[in-house]
Amino acid sequence: MIAHPNGGIKEQTAGLYAQRLAEAGYITIAADAAYQGASGGEPRHTDKPVNRIEDIHGMADYISRYPGVDANSLGVLGICGGGGYTLKVAQGHKRFKAVATLSMFNSGEVRRNGFQNSQVATIQERLKKATDARKQQAAGGKILYAGVASITDEEIANTSTDLYREGYEYYYRTHAHPNSTFLYTMSSMLDLMTWDAATNMDLINQPLLMMAGSKSDTKYMTDEAFSRATNAKSKELFVIDGATHIQSYWKPQYVSQAVNKLLEFYKTNL
Repeated sequence: MIAHPNGGIKEQTAGLYAQRLAEAGYITIAADAAYQGASGGEPRHTDKPVNRIEDIHGMADYISRYPGVDANSLGVLGICGGGGYTLKVAQGHKRFKAVATLSMFNSGEVRRNGFQNSQVATIQERLKKATDARKQQAAGGKILYAGVASITDEEIANTSTDLYREGYEYYYRTHAHPNSTFLYTMSSMLDLMTWDAATNMDLINQPLLMMAGSKSDTKYMTDEAFSRATNAKSKELFVIDGATHIQSYWKPQYVSQAVNKLLEFYKTNL
């Protein structure tokens, strides 16, 4: 199972990694999150952890019945936001015998505290804004969205963080797809801001592989979650030398490093 990044869809990096693993002989599945991509659900771009987590459970249910699949040897890979949701799923879902993440992004922590803890001072203000948005939505009013609907080349160039500058380039320029978006409903923030991928990491008792680029400005989230996985059967932090967060999605030399490590990990543990 491949869980895609926030804003991502199955035709982008999730599909690339699924294809590379399939070429090595694994049966893989990548699916769009509910309310996103080509999946159903209204209002569009609802982005709640409970939905993303249920998507991964659902992929496990589906692939377990697929011809040729050994239902007792399921592995999972979560990329970016999908990595955070994968960690949460693996805490309880023990059909997954090997758990891996790439460039893990803790959606709850970032929506709550801001990227690199830059918005801690405005948490209550933003919770009030999300509360008001849900109230308006429930009353049949206009659905409000957070995120970025479109962006200019100049705005991309002036974005200071690698994650967002390269993310805008990836999602809006080089790997753009009509089903992919940086938007999510403002009301989703109520659920996101009160959730955290890195709590209860001690419940993961499966083998755990977490991968992140050495130049990734999101690596602090992988480090934090990894340190809390105190009961994993085995665990390894694999650093992809030279890679940033977004480069691990597509750049051939970094994708190859990650895939080779995944093949080693899954061969040992599945």
